[in-house]
Amino acid sequence: MFTRLAQQHRQFVSNLVMTLQALAIALENQGYLASCYTCGGEMNSASFMVSLKDEHLIRFLVSDYGITWTEMRDDRELMKLEGAEAINQLQDLADLIKYQAQPSAAQSLNSDNAPTLQNV
Repeated sequence: MFTRLAQQHRQFVSNLVMTLQALAIALENQGYLASCYTCGGEMNSASFMVSLKDEHLIRFLVSDYGITWTEMRDDRELMKLEGAEAINQLQDLADLIKYQAQPSAAQSLNSDNAPTLQNV
């Protein structure tokens, strides 16, 4: 059972890495500065970054060790999420692009009213 779960986790991480690469391309096509770096060809980790506006940066890290969403402004950490919450924030970012909202007009990505995109 554990071997199967480990294989499913590796496949999940690989799929997430491929999705991050596609999201980086979509963001660049919308005029955002975005990048997605991976280590090696195994697709088992990635570092995704996007600049939404001057000094407003989002970093999403994925690996076998975990998943982290970090939102920063003026080199200060505004919010850090892990696991499923981080993936939910990533979905909100993808929706921002899907609906072609401008960064300055975007609504908050965080339903808890933390200082996020609404304060750009």
